[in-house]
Amino acid sequence: MRTAKFPTRYLIVILTFVCTSVCYIERVGFSIAYTIAADAADVSQSSKGTILSVFYYGYAFSQVPGGWAAQKIGGRRILLYSFVIWSLTCALCPLDPNRVTALVIARLLVGVAQGFIFPSIHTVLAQWVPPHERSRSLSLTTSGMYLGAALGMLILPSLVKFNGPQSVFIAEAALGITWSLLWFRFTNDPPRSEHPKATAAGFGESLLPVRDSQKTKADRTMHIPWRKIFLSLPVWAIVVNNFTFHYALYVLMNWLPTYFELGLNFSLQEMGSSKMMPYLNMFVFSNIGGIIADHLVTKRILSVTNTRKLLNTVGFLVSAFSLMALPLFRTSGGVVFCSSMALGFLALGRAGFAVNHMDIAPRYAGIVMGVSNTAGTLAGIVGVELTGQLLEAAKSTNSDLSSPDSWRAVFFIPGLLCLASAFVFLVFSTGERIFD
Repeated sequence: MRTAKFPTRYLIVILTFVCTSVCYIERVGFSIAYTIAADAADVSQSSKGTILSVFYYGYAFSQVPGGWAAQKIGGRRILLYSFVIWSLTCALCPLDPNRVTALVIARLLVGVAQGFIFPSIHTVLAQWVPPHERSRSLSLTTSGMYLGAALGMLILPSLVKFNGPQSVFIAEAALGITWSLLWFRFTNDPPRSEHPKATAAGFGESLLPVRDSQKTKADRTMHIPWRKIFLSLPVWAIVVNNFTFHYALYVLMNWLPTYFELGLNFSLQEMGSSKMMPYLNMFVFSNIGGIIADHLVTKRILSVTNTRKLLNTVGFLVSAFSLMALPLFRTSGGVVFCSSMALGFLALGRAGFAVNHMDIAPRYAGIVMGVSNTAGTLAGIVGVELTGQLLEAAKSTNSDLSSPDSWRAVFFIPGLLCLASAFVFLVFSTGERIFD
């Protein structure tokens, strides 16, 4: 009797889930370790904001090249190369707030390397995952970001307490190399005979890089429709929402530790598991959003377009009001609840805008993801550095950062952006395929 073989596409999705988890452990880990080291060295808030934002300059630079490289070389290879580069950089980088040049170079390099990862993931999933499984597959994959952030918030402060900030870099490098070995050992491109209806379905062999021996004149002259991509209103709807999602996420990810420490005078080490709840909520809501979306589409309750718009609108509206209410709470429990609602419903909204790349452009999913994620990364640069400037100005006005007034603008800005972005997606998005 034959035993059922575990589908390879499921293994691909599981490994990309672990991939995003490890990436966000690294990002949260740097924020925690550097914040503790910088506060000990009496580094100013504006200087902290500059160092925390350096990663996003490199990350923004490599988004579109990452999509192009995944399209031409193959997402599977690009993922492997990127992971090895950032893992080695973490292993070799000294975490000393006074060695600014070394930190800037290391964070730029990690940002460039990780910038190739998410466009490559979209390319890989577009090759392996059929349309009716895309929402929950991408939701599971991206929910790894939030589980990684939650685990980082739970474990890494204690690691810093007992072994020092540098130990975070070593742990992250070890995780990265371990994942690289698993990806190298257990993954491959879809066999070209496995998807005979690939072209009609919009996934599989038709999306693979073409081997040199199989290239035809038509293949060589095939071009990416850059002009059509940049003039497409549905693409811009994705871009706007990606910008807002990451503005809110990166501000909270990079500055929530400071808010707990200086705004509420709570020690991260003493808060226990509660500090991981916002990111754990993102993990749960991201998967709930994917399951709901696929159910609405496969049962034909709603069209793909209306499904994307419904989940995106609900997610961003609830998040907007939660963000604007956050500085009103002065207890750790209230702040954890508000930030959990904000990030959880943002993650629910990803079943709207974030899956939409593969709806409208399955062949160019990595390219469109690279374009929209560039906007998301610019949000990291603007949001993280602007927050540092706002807090520095508030500190000079209020003498410290314990007043709610010091943080009101920090949380109102992403809240208002969520309201505007929900409207843009509601008006301009579509779930129909618009790129052949």
